[in-house]
Amino acid sequence: MEEAFGTVLFAVVIAAAIAAVLSMRGARYDHVGRGGLFEDDNKMRREPPAAVVAAERDAEIRQMLTARNDRREARGQAPLDVEDELHRLTREAPRGADPALEAEVRQLVVARNERRARAGKPPLEVEAEVQRQLRELTG
Repeated sequence: MEEAFGTVLFAVVIAAAIAAVLSMRGARYDHVGRGGLFEDDNKMRREPPAAVVAAERDAEIRQMLTARNDRREARGQAPLDVEDELHRLTREAPRGADPALEAEVRQLVVARNERRARAGKPPLEVEAEVQRQLRELTG
């Protein structure tokens, strides 16, 4: 009985190694490790409407301005008008105000086009996408 144990153990290890090598063929394990965090893998994700995004942004800015006013009052300073500050912070910046930001956004769009090309998707119009993202960033 003891001499059969080594033989059986050896046979099971060999069979398991062969099964492991055979299971590695194909695209069966290509998704492991991605976790659904990659943009290309998340086909069902949709961007919310711009009005919803703007409303959420404004609500968060109001919360931060209210907290800042609370701190100002605790220091004995006069609070600022939250709505005036919100309007000042979210008004659209004049065109061409920050060329460095525009250059950085353009680099990001070019990089996104390269990723889209690798994925077999059509490229985005660079200038139109840059202007769209700048509009989103500036409100």
